[in-house]
Amino acid sequence: METRHPLSEAPDLGLIKSLDIRGNPHGPLAGLDVVVKDLFDIAGEVTAFGNPDWGRHFGSALSHAWIVSQLLEAGARVTGKTTTVELAFGLEGRNTHYGTPLNPAAPDRLPGGSSSGSVAMVASGRAHVGVGSDTGGSVRIPASYCGLYGLRPTQGLLSLAGAAPLAPSFDTPGWFTRDAETMLRVGEALLPPAPPLAAQFLMIPAAFANADPDVVAALEPALARLGPMGEADPVPEGLDRMLAWQNAVRGRETWLTLGGFIETVKPLLDPVTAGRIAATRGFTAEAAAEGRVARRAHTARMHALLAGGAVLVIPTSPCPAPPVAAEQAVYEDVRTRTLRVGIIAAFAGLPELTIPVGKVNGAPVGLSLIAGPGRDLALLELAADLALA
Repeated sequence: METRHPLSEAPDLGLIKSLDIRGNPHGPLAGLDVVVKDLFDIAGEVTAFGNPDWGRHFGSALSHAWIVSQLLEAGARVTGKTTTVELAFGLEGRNTHYGTPLNPAAPDRLPGGSSSGSVAMVASGRAHVGVGSDTGGSVRIPASYCGLYGLRPTQGLLSLAGAAPLAPSFDTPGWFTRDAETMLRVGEALLPPAPPLAAQFLMIPAAFANADPDVVAALEPALARLGPMGEADPVPEGLDRMLAWQNAVRGRETWLTLGGFIETVKPLLDPVTAGRIAATRGFTAEAAAEGRVARRAHTARMHALLAGGAVLVIPTSPCPAPPVAAEQAVYEDVRTRTLRVGIIAAFAGLPELTIPVGKVNGAPVGLSLIAGPGRDLALLELAADLALA
């Protein structure tokens, strides 16, 4: 049973605490209200990382996280701190300490995580921009579930200074908006100039085969708008084999990152989180080393495929958001199928933008565009062009 932490001001909307931190009134983002996932530091505030014991252990932040500072300098106003899945370890969006936010686009379904509060606040119209983080899909999946635009940037392109870590070589900041214009506006403030994209779209058959047939059908009108496209197979080993390698690398990193806190502080954890954290302890250095070799090969293959500016096209998620009342076994199945496609970009550190394009039984589903490294801003420009066409 969920217990709502007394600091949560509006848990149904994912708001932990209201703020009013005003940025440069003459900046390019002036007039935009931003909410921030509770793993990014805000000066003077406690970063709880989805778990009250984390917040009590580390105390109040001395300075803003890099992305918060950049947004304020660009003119945005920070209006709130939002819920994250406990220790950012989950794609469903649930949090037993602070409450599970509502999915405004499909109230009977989960909002997706781990950036669940930021996505709910933007989808409900309470903020223009939601700052999140993405390790295995934690921006892309909530965006797809709630009918928003969401970007996972090129790995390392944006600083993670002032952000609580999960698996550092996969973690990256990202953000949500309701429209392509605002997404591009934020990108122009945060991202460096990008090489252009070519008018070449390539679909990955294995990613579409992994999706529910009704999801594929819902994406077909958007695919038709992109025009004729070829096919590519950047994961010849198969998605499950790639996922096993990724799990070994990410799992090892997660235990090395969080294990000391778990063993020293002994925080009160949700049983699902506790089980996932415990499982990471079993990933050996040898298994992680094998995974890193596979990662280098996958990265080289993806870079070569996208070097000329081509764009890969996949379903963001294999299904719409799972129901709030589903069994844990359903959530685990959805999680595995979702990670299968989430790793295509994340394992290679590439930018992926999800666009809201359809619905299945009234619930949103997104289409993802993956580009070569550093072409993030060009992806946002493409999305804006598609929205205006």
